[in-house]
Amino acid sequence: MAKIYLKKGREESLLRFHPWVFSGAVAQIVGNPSEGDIVGVYGSDGKFLASGHYQIGSIAVRILSFDSDVLTPGFWEDMISRALAVRVATGLANPGGSTNCYRLVHGEGDNLPGLIIDYYDGVCVMQAHSVGMFRSRKQIADALVSVYGDNLKAVYDKSSGTAPFKAGLDLVDGYLYRAEGFSDDEQMVLENGNRFLVNWTEGQKTGFFLDQRENRALVGKYARGRNVLNLFCYTGGFSIYALQGGALHVDSVDSSKKAMDMVERNVALGGFDPSMHKGYCTDAMDFLRDVPEDKYDLMIVDPPAFAKHRGALNNALRAYQRLNAAAISKVAPGGLVFTFSCSQVVDKNAFALAVFSAAAQTGRGVRILDRLNQPADHSVNIYHPEGEYLKGLLLYVE
Repeated sequence: MAKIYLKKGREESLLRFHPWVFSGAVAQIVGNPSEGDIVGVYGSDGKFLASGHYQIGSIAVRILSFDSDVLTPGFWEDMISRALAVRVATGLANPGGSTNCYRLVHGEGDNLPGLIIDYYDGVCVMQAHSVGMFRSRKQIADALVSVYGDNLKAVYDKSSGTAPFKAGLDLVDGYLYRAEGFSDDEQMVLENGNRFLVNWTEGQKTGFFLDQRENRALVGKYARGRNVLNLFCYTGGFSIYALQGGALHVDSVDSSKKAMDMVERNVALGGFDPSMHKGYCTDAMDFLRDVPEDKYDLMIVDPPAFAKHRGALNNALRAYQRLNAAAISKVAPGGLVFTFSCSQVVDKNAFALAVFSAAAQTGRGVRILDRLNQPADHSVNIYHPEGEYLKGLLLYVE
C-alpha cells in the first residue's frame, strides 16, 4: 500500500473525520499508486490517519476508513450491512411495507465516497463516481449478494455516465449479478403505496429520483381540489402523488419523450381517470412563459442541477431566479409553489436568496410555509456537510 504524507498542519480535517484529502495538503507520496488504489494517509509526524481511494485531481484521496481495515476480506460486506441497518432503522427496508425502493448507499453519507446504490424491490443499481469505486464494483456486487441473499434479484452497474473517463476503464453498463430466471430491465415499485415503473437501463440516474419521496408525499397532502402543474416532471412522481391526493387536474411537463411516455404509463398504472392528467413534451421554461395567469394553484418546480461545479454557481443562481420569478408570477392567488435545487454547490442560503429575489421581482406577497430537504436514506455525514445537496421551499403566494 502506497503512503500519502500530509503537510504540517493539514491533518486537522482528517482528525475531524472529513472524508476528503485535497491535493494541496499532500507533502509526499511514497510508492507509485495507480488511480483507484487503496493508499494510507499519514500526518507530517508519520502517524497513520486513514486509508482510502487514491485519485488524480483536486481531491487526492477519498477516505474509506479511519482504521486500517479497508483491505480486510469482510470490508465491503460490513459497510453494506451497516448501510442497510440505517434503512431498516428508518423503516424503509422492512419487508411488506408500503415502500420497497430506497437509496442503500449514499456516498459520503454512508462512509463510501464515490458510490451510489439504489434498491428497487430486489434490484440494486450501482453508480461509481470515482475510479476506485469503479474498480471495486465486483467486490461490491459480491457483498450485496451476501447481505441480501435470496432477496436479491440483480445488481446492475450504471457507471458509464458517472465514473471518470480514464484509459483502461471499461465504462460499459451491465449486470454484475442476476438471479436465475431474472431478465427484466424494468419493474414496478411501491413508494408510500403509490406504484411506479422504473427502468434502470434507459432512465435517468438509476431510473427514479428517490430523493423526493417525502416531498412528493407533501405535495399529495396539499393537492386536494387544486389544479397542478408539474414542471421538469421526469416520470411523473409528483404528478402521481397529486392525483392520489385529490387534485382536480394535473399537467406534467418534460422535454424528454421517453420520460413523458413513462409518465403516461405511471398514470395508467395508478388507475387514474385519463381526463385528469395531460402530459406536454416541451421545454418547461417555454411552457411556463405561455401559461395563463391563475390557471394553476399548485406548481412543482424541480429542475435538474443548474450548477455541477463552482464555476457555474453565478449562472445557476440567475437561472433559479428567472425560473422562480416566472412560477411565482403565474401561480393563482392563494396558490402554492414547491421549488427545489439539487445543485450541491448551491447551498440552502444561496438558493433561498435567489427565490427571495425572484419573489421581490414579481411584487407579490410570498410566505415560506416549509423548508424541504432530502430524506433519511440520502443521509448526510455530520463530518461532511457538503452532502446536503437537495433543498427546497414551499411557498404561499398571495
